Amino acid sequence: MQWMYPCTCLDNEGNEVAEKICPFCRTPWPSSEEEAIEREKKRVEAGDPLAIHNTGNYYRDGRNGFPQDYTKALDLWHRAAKLGLAEAYNNIALAYENGKGMEVDKKKAEHYYKLAAMMGNAIARHNLGANEVDAGNMDRALKHFMIAVRGGYDGSLDTIKRMYSKGYATKEDYTKALQSYQAYLGEIKSPQRDKAATAHDEYRYY
Repeated sequence: MQWMYPCTCLDNEGNEVAEKICPFCRTPWPSSEEEAIEREKKRVEAGDPLAIHNTGNYYRDGRNGFPQDYTKALDLWHRAAKLGLAEAYNNIALAYENGKGMEVDKKKAEHYYKLAAMMGNAIARHNLGANEVDAGNMDRALKHFMIAVRGGYDGSLDTIKRMYSKGYATKEDYTKALQSYQAYLGEIKSPQRDKAATAHDEYRYY
């Protein structure tokens, strides 16, 4: 994520929103990048897996005042994953798959994708499907994509649509995927999420 300071949130009609607080936790937005970084550091010290994961991302990208350091990024992702953050395992898998700071290792990438997917990470599940496509296993790929759609990943929905257009999935498969995605949106919909979605694209869920 990028720091937002000062917060000038707009609604979906472009009007400025008076409240300058997080729509989820009600905490005021940081007034500077320095304040935001200090908050993140305190959360890391407290063992917050999301903050640990985010700091790993900063080291990977060399941003928000952090030097680019893939070794530190990987260490932080492992810490976050052990604390239960599935997204961290997905990032570890991507690092091995793309050779970011290490040798490319497809087997390790697959291992960490599976760990993330078993913990419910829809993007990791999609990536497992993509690997099955590369291997020519379309039926297995479709199963992964269907699970990812049920987990709310619209990228898998688009992939199933393409598979349908190319004859690798049926109309029934695509219809089921659409229904699953709509069901997911219905399950997570709430006034708080709708309010957050108007505040910033980062919170948009539809």
